[in-house]
Amino acid sequence: MRQELMSLPKGLAEEVARNLVMVANLLDEDPEQAYAYSRIALRLASRVAAVREAAGFASYATGKYSEALAEFRAARRMTGSVELWPVMADCERGMGRPERALAMAGEPEVNKLDKAGQVEMRLVAAGARKDMGQADAAVVTLQSPELASNSVQPWTARLRYAYADALLEVGREAEAREWFAKALEADQGGQTDASDRLAELDGVEFTDALVESDDDEPAEEPAVETAVETAVEVEVEVEADAEAEAKIEAEAEATEAAEKPAEESAEKPAEAPKADDDKS
Repeated sequence: MRQELMSLPKGLAEEVARNLVMVANLLDEDPEQAYAYSRIALRLASRVAAVREAAGFASYATGKYSEALAEFRAARRMTGSVELWPVMADCERGMGRPERALAMAGEPEVNKLDKAGQVEMRLVAAGARKDMGQADAAVVTLQSPELASNSVQPWTARLRYAYADALLEVGREAEAREWFAKALEADQGGQTDASDRLAELDGVEFTDALVESDDDEPAEEPAVETAVETAVEVEVEVEADAEAEAKIEAEAEATEAAEKPAEESAEKPAEAPKADDDKS
């Protein structure tokens, strides 16, 4: 990829590289955001095969299979490589054309794939068989030397998981459980949910201890506490109102007491001056 970007001016190459890095970092966690970065890179350098390939994977991750197929085809024309053949076939499946995916599984390009690519192509072909309602044929498609091998390769867990799933679909539950266990044994990177499928077959149910059900008693405690708090608040308000009323009454009595002597003085008649007996 670095070699391909060297064909661009330095500043542009750095800008494209930054967007491709973001596509790689976000592809699994946030495919939509990765897709947005891929469109920027595509707008800047659509003639670079690595950019077309990255845009294809971003479209594939967001379910835009028609766009993905177009980008993968463009990248293949630029490089002449067949390594994208399996994912191109899977795009055909995503577009509702499993028969085309199955036809691609029989093309000469498959023989040019490395071991990982051939296993991937086998997985796609088995998926196409299932899409077409041929569950038994899907089981046969996955039976291969890679499946029988005891060595663990990057594709081993996914291959065993797909085989277990195909067995389960045709009603061979005991064998399916055995292969789910083998898939779990090989799944060191957590690529599959083999452990959950095993638990499901064994009738084991997991409950999240952090999630409280509606029937749990502790859920009612906040309501009780709220009621107590409300009662206390009401009591405090009542006491405050009583104190205010008492204060108002005291002030009224004091005012009344102060005004009463003045009223009595106004109502009492003035006394007539006494006559001076010594004067005539």
